[in-house]
Amino acid sequence: MDLPVPVAPPHPLAWLDRNAERRREAGLRRELRPRAPHEPLLDLAGNDYLGLSGDKRVVDGAVAALRTWGAGSTGSRLVTGTTEVHATLERELAAFTGAEAGLVFSSGYAANLGVVTALSGAGALIVSDGANHASLVDACRLSRARVAVAGHNDVASVDAALAGRTEERALVVTESVYSADGDLAPLRELHAVCRARGAVLVVDEAHGLGVCGPGGRGLLAGAGLAGADDVVSTVTLSKALGSQGGAVLGPQRVIAHLVDSARTMIFDTGLAPSCAGAALAALHVLRDEPGRPGAVLAAAAAIADAAGVAAPPSAVVSVVLGSPVVAVAAARRCAELGLRVGCFRPPSVPEGTSRLRLTARADLCAADLDRVRAVLTTVLAEVGA
Repeated sequence: MDLPVPVAPPHPLAWLDRNAERRREAGLRRELRPRAPHEPLLDLAGNDYLGLSGDKRVVDGAVAALRTWGAGSTGSRLVTGTTEVHATLERELAAFTGAEAGLVFSSGYAANLGVVTALSGAGALIVSDGANHASLVDACRLSRARVAVAGHNDVASVDAALAGRTEERALVVTESVYSADGDLAPLRELHAVCRARGAVLVVDEAHGLGVCGPGGRGLLAGAGLAGADDVVSTVTLSKALGSQGGAVLGPQRVIAHLVDSARTMIFDTGLAPSCAGAALAALHVLRDEPGRPGAVLAAAAAIADAAGVAAPPSAVVSVVLGSPVVAVAAARRCAELGLRVGCFRPPSVPEGTSRLRLTARADLCAADLDRVRAVLTTVLAEVGA
């Protein structure tokens, strides 16, 4: 009797090849493209809003911290990862934005995960805007709280979710400036609902710090909510401040609670001192040169005009093209003509809204903006936008 020939099982990672092919067919395949130190392309893809990442003062701040403290922080914040430069940065960030206290994390992503999970948990409700960044979405998923997703900037939806809650504690989580569209959250209205319903407002100011509010202090300051005892904000150090890292800003008792319970602070190696030194130097530039945020918004208005879209209230100019294939082709064509732009496709944006995402910088000159206009006029005509 012949025994059946054993059939080898499929390779356990074969599904990756099928998924990669589906992404390729849909125009959603991604790849890493290393930058050279000196390129001829004009960059409108990064988030260096104030043009400070290469500023000598900021680089010198990083180098000074590097020489003083070494290349790494050597441990978590609670062990050896807190240096004097971290503490100074926390104090000055809080003072600049009007918060009572601050806590620096290794990234803005880690700051969002840390604060949302630490302030919620089982037995809490989180009401999250439907357009929130992936870091906030992931924080909600990790929180073990009940999560209600509200319509984008829909204050009535937020109010209804809070009104119907049975949980003792509640958070409302939003971005101040939305990273894909560049539109603003209705912070005053959201805070009024939170205060009436006994909820905490958590605001991600990643794209607001350095651009919006008085002197670039953020949209919370612009809304008159800086320092409110029921408001907590997060910021990144990697955008307007041109460095790396993130921070949570808010009431002292919130910061103390995070030191005790935020897992992304307790179990993560602290931010490298050089990054903290660079961010501190950039914060000093922002404080001493309050005209920079206005220059960002003026450049954004000029870029929007060149693209034929409305001027944004932030540094983000969004040009929706619909198809991811069209958006990728348009971004590639811009690069061929000397302009680097962002290309946002699902899941970063909803289906059917793939787009070019262009970001303004305070250091763009008139010649730069003329170049942007020439490239966008050509490319958008070619793709029929």
